Amino acid sequence: MFSCYDAFVSLFLYRYLRLVVNLYAFCRLRPIPIPENPRLTSRDVTVVIPSIEGAGGELWDTIRSILATEPYEIILVTVEAHEPRAKLMVKNMGTSKVRVCCVAHPNKRRQMVRAIPEVKTDITIFADDDVTWPPKLLPWMLAPLEDERFGGVGTNQRLRRAEAPGFRQRIWGYLGALYLERRNFDCAACMYMDGGLPCLSGRTVAYRTKILRDDAFIYGFTHEEWLGRYQLNADDDNFITRWLVSHEKAIWYQYHKEAEVQTTLEDNPKFLKQCLRWSRSNWRSNITSMFCEGHIWRSQPWSTYAVHLTTLSHWALFGDCLLLFLFFKSTGAWDEDAQTLGFILLMSWIFMTKFIKLLGHYIRYPVDFLLLPISILFGYLHGLIKVYAMLSLNVTAWGSRDGADDDDAYRMIRVTQKQHEAADHHFIQNLCTQ
Repeated sequence: MFSCYDAFVSLFLYRYLRLVVNLYAFCRLRPIPIPENPRLTSRDVTVVIPSIEGAGGELWDTIRSILATEPYEIILVTVEAHEPRAKLMVKNMGTSKVRVCCVAHPNKRRQMVRAIPEVKTDITIFADDDVTWPPKLLPWMLAPLEDERFGGVGTNQRLRRAEAPGFRQRIWGYLGALYLERRNFDCAACMYMDGGLPCLSGRTVAYRTKILRDDAFIYGFTHEEWLGRYQLNADDDNFITRWLVSHEKAIWYQYHKEAEVQTTLEDNPKFLKQCLRWSRSNWRSNITSMFCEGHIWRSQPWSTYAVHLTTLSHWALFGDCLLLFLFFKSTGAWDEDAQTLGFILLMSWIFMTKFIKLLGHYIRYPVDFLLLPISILFGYLHGLIKVYAMLSLNVTAWGSRDGADDDDAYRMIRVTQKQHEAADHHFIQNLCTQ
């Protein structure tokens, strides 16, 4: 008979085996070094920047930091309404390496697809319009792509901290920094274990251009479905990551200081809306990966357990309470001193797990350790965010960026059977005429 003690041990091992193994794996991962005589150089790279605004100080700084790495070209893709100011900004920059393209509606997938035919190099890098690149990023990103097995390379990411933030701004910034730190940890650990990771983040990611130009990829990218009823035009980086896995293209996460991209997150209550959007994206993509496509069970078994399954099973408050309940139920026959000692040890372990994989952040910013209770409370709150996200998976709104939701209805479109048949017929015709 399955006792409370058996349940306690099973839950404990299920929750914490991944942490212990991931701590070991995180410490073991090493970046792929730059070869002495690289075949690929910065001249083999085109950087595509999808942007809604198409101009502004933050985008200006992003482009400047990218230009410093000397890529072959930068293609800035904005919307038609903002094309004039995008071209004016590029003109004022005084460079011939930046080209402006546009689409009718602000949708990242369509903006990316608009740029792909314009790329003239073997490597395409997609970058967000709010990132800062280190000067030596490209050689480190290109190093894994010297091996033809690799189809995509992701980057390490850190939050660009605000200067002289107010108290509330500092709290939100702290939570955002931990989000990226946690993601870096999970990506590095899973990469070491089985070559998997949660997602090649679109903040800055490199792909072989020939993969992106494949007709089957373009069709899948622009006709992804959700629940068989909706055309999904959000979650672009999740789709490409799954595409690489399903087509047996290796991916790599280049965890190195010189491959560390700085980015911004909301440092106000809008951060909660970002978390909600990310959570919805995780639900949709992880469900698709595990139960619709299924490739990761075979190719990335550890990542499936350590990352993808946590979408379904990792609920911090419920898990902690259940673990404590099972502990007391299974130790009822212990004497009071032994049970008290066991409780103290268990609580100490649970507390340690709340920050151990975030030590890198606390080493860099020791004063932030004073904010640890806020991080723990937010971890419990995030369970509620996950529940709400699960109940609203047909919502794709950003809610955190001006202009981002002007055409939100375009991100998830209900598709009829006739539209399915017409799209398939059009795709087959295109293949036959090539």
